[in-house]
Amino acid sequence: SASMPFTYNVVSGASADRLEKLIAERLQPAADKATIDRRIWRLFGERWAVLYTDLSGFSRNVAEFGIIHFLQTIYESHRLLVPLIEKSNGILLKPEGDSLIVMFRHVNDAIRCALAMQRCTQEYNQNRSDAEKVLLCVGIGYGEVLRVGDTDIYGAEVNAACKLGEDIARAHEILITGAGAREARLPEGVTKVAIDTAPAGTDSAYRLVYDCQLSA
Repeated sequence: SASMPFTYNVVSGASADRLEKLIAERLQPAADKATIDRRIWRLFGERWAVLYTDLSGFSRNVAEFGIIHFLQTIYESHRLLVPLIEKSNGILLKPEGDSLIVMFRHVNDAIRCALAMQRCTQEYNQNRSDAEKVLLCVGIGYGEVLRVGDTDIYGAEVNAACKLGEDIARAHEILITGAGAREARLPEGVTKVAIDTAPAGTDSAYRLVYDCQLSA
């Protein structure tokens, strides 16, 4: 309806506004930080799985092939991946450069989506030159987060998912935090292997071992 954008702005703006006021209150010298923190968590605390995607070898590609090629690869990755997010009951929070941040109510849906994404990109890459390939890295976290409006999400598991996807995962890998792995029921044919590097905010992390030919 015609009023939707207005409603969206009011709701999103109201959330950010409320958080800003509480943070300002928290900054006061005599602030009861524990009470304010409880209020913030009661207002904005929710339990979500967070999936963070990143494209491997991107800075090298920009240096080698130029910014237009970089934009083309981002565009192609969105064209391939966004329909899979909707199909897997995910909510795309926002794209950030060559990354996507996606939320799922259930970690199993996040895992299914990650597998579908990896299958899709690997199929896409089959007859393409190295320069044209979409090399996907995925990190998944799960737990209590602060969700503010429709675009912002904060929390230790969000940071861990981002770190796994952006810094630790290599092309074709799906990494998941300990909390995510404990909550998950892995699809048939998928197993997990502990990795040495657990990012800050999570006690452990795992690599999902999957066969690219698994049915969706």
